Amino acid sequence: MKSHTLFGIGATALLLGGFAAGGVTLAGAPEVGKQAEKAARKATKALNKGQGAGAITLAEAAVALAPQEARYRLLLAQAYLKAGRFASAQATFADVLALEPGNGRAALNLALTKIAGGDWGAARTLLTQHAGAIPARDRGLAWALSGDPIGGVQILMAAAREPGADARTRQNLALALALAGQWREAKMVVLRDMAEKDATRRLMQWMAFARPSHASDQVAALLGVRVVEDAGQPAALALSQPAPAEPSSPPVAVAAVDPAEAHVAAEVPAAGGAVRIVFAERREVVQPLPSTAPRIAAAGGAFKTRLSVAVPPRAPAAGQWYVQLGAFDSAGVARNAWARATRRYAALADHTPAGTEFHGRRGSFYRLAVGGFARGDAVSLCRTLRAEGGACFVRQAAGDRVAAWAKPSRALEVAANGGGRGGVAAR
Repeated sequence: MKSHTLFGIGATALLLGGFAAGGVTLAGAPEVGKQAEKAARKATKALNKGQGAGAITLAEAAVALAPQEARYRLLLAQAYLKAGRFASAQATFADVLALEPGNGRAALNLALTKIAGGDWGAARTLLTQHAGAIPARDRGLAWALSGDPIGGVQILMAAAREPGADARTRQNLALALALAGQWREAKMVVLRDMAEKDATRRLMQWMAFARPSHASDQVAALLGVRVVEDAGQPAALALSQPAPAEPSSPPVAVAAVDPAEAHVAAEVPAAGGAVRIVFAERREVVQPLPSTAPRIAAAGGAFKTRLSVAVPPRAPAAGQWYVQLGAFDSAGVARNAWARATRRYAALADHTPAGTEFHGRRGSFYRLAVGGFARGDAVSLCRTLRAEGGACFVRQAAGDRVAAWAKPSRALEVAANGGGRGGVAAR
């Protein structure tokens, strides 16, 4: 191989479908104004030369002159992405999809920006909705990055078996295997396309990649960009202005909700200054960390982030109460979420995950929790997690068992069975 870049075959920007500005075809486009076309051409040249700030200014001008032209918005979104402005890129890719619902490139990039923001369920929803427009080799790796590496392996394994499967497909499969913890299999796949010493070097890089300290780290590394603070796309360029906020509905108390159907919760003040728990839509417990969060150096030059969460001075008393951390599409997704949560929330470090499948009106999902506590201790732990940005709620035992992956002798069984069912978290 001539290239020894971190992940892909050739330039890292090509790993997930080609984000280079050259992907925007301006020649032969319908006439939408000479000034807009001229600005877009200049923006493309600036991007190709690595002049990010200038490219953004020019692309914004093109969009302002022709706001209904999807290709100008796609160019602007790529410029934002190259500049590490993920929030602006996310809004702009969403605008592209509103104008061109079948644009697979915009859908893939939008999913990546949602992954960078920690919104894994929404990313998987996009990847599922646009599966026919996104190549399997790219969709599989994006799926692996969205919190379900085993599901990503399944997609990529099928793609790698297709006639004419190329090196990029195999390398994406190898990376997904590494993210799933299957390092021996990952090396075997990498060796299909490179020498032993190069394969070893790549796997060493992937070990650091597999331990991100922030939700955006992996996407930024894949694209070869540095994430910057981003106030978002200029309001004047928005495809549609947001509608006025509707009055919020009264909060629903715990007693009014079936705990088996509940997913995540938040505290709200009640009459008399008391605190009660209400339920919201299900989503993963892992939250994006602030850019100012402290970082602790780890071996190999990687970094891990751990928030300073107060740990109770005594072990929780035994009981029938559990702290539910989230509801996920499979045991594999829950296992990945648990690994990330324990790196971010010290209060979970000494607890054993419990899980069980539940089949309800909204379908089947896997509930992740910790517990077997007295009620007061369960409430205290949940409040501690929420104080640090986590999501949880307290409920009574409902068939919870120690998660299979927490038992060393069954780890491989979970990878083969429990984690093998990919799904869409948002419903």
